Amino acid sequence: MSDLNDYLSQKRSAVLARQSAIDSGTAQPLQLKAKVSAEGRSGVRRIRIRDHQVISDSPPDFAGYNLGPSSPELQLGVLGSCVTHIFLIHAAERKIPLESLEVEVSGTIDPRAGSPGHEATPIWPHAIGYTVHIDSPASRADIDALFEAVERNCPILNLLRNPQQIRAEVKLLNSRPAPAAGKQEAEDALAA
Repeated sequence: MSDLNDYLSQKRSAVLARQSAIDSGTAQPLQLKAKVSAEGRSGVRRIRIRDHQVISDSPPDFAGYNLGPSSPELQLGVLGSCVTHIFLIHAAERKIPLESLEVEVSGTIDPRAGSPGHEATPIWPHAIGYTVHIDSPASRADIDALFEAVERNCPILNLLRNPQQIRAEVKLLNSRPAPAAGKQEAEDALAA
């Protein structure tokens, strides 16, 4: 038995316990939170989630220091992580043994998006796809059923396929009003 199958045994116990809480009515919605701050001189984005931190940065050609993945790259990683996790959950639930599991996610982002001649190019990651590499003694029918369950139940995959409206607001904190420009300065700025 591989280490992954040992883990699937533990995962099955957790999946069954969670389902028991759902069935008994004791499971409740979870409030998810992330906080992101831009770091001083580097512009690195520090993502804080519970007791964890992730660094996001831009490549050097976009004034970054390449200290971490960019936001679009993180999005692909989040999709891959979620797909992988849902495969593990459903493999554990269905008692499908897995010797190995790897998910590759790819997509395209075009820096020319929105520029003249590229107005129709999406500014967001697009042409996203994923490939799952599974080593398992299970039948092809079992693996296909597992894949269908993942496609149906993966939260991030379905979020990307079925986007929702996102609330947004800006709170201006500790700001001092900018000095008012004189009439001549305003005219000079407009003429420039």
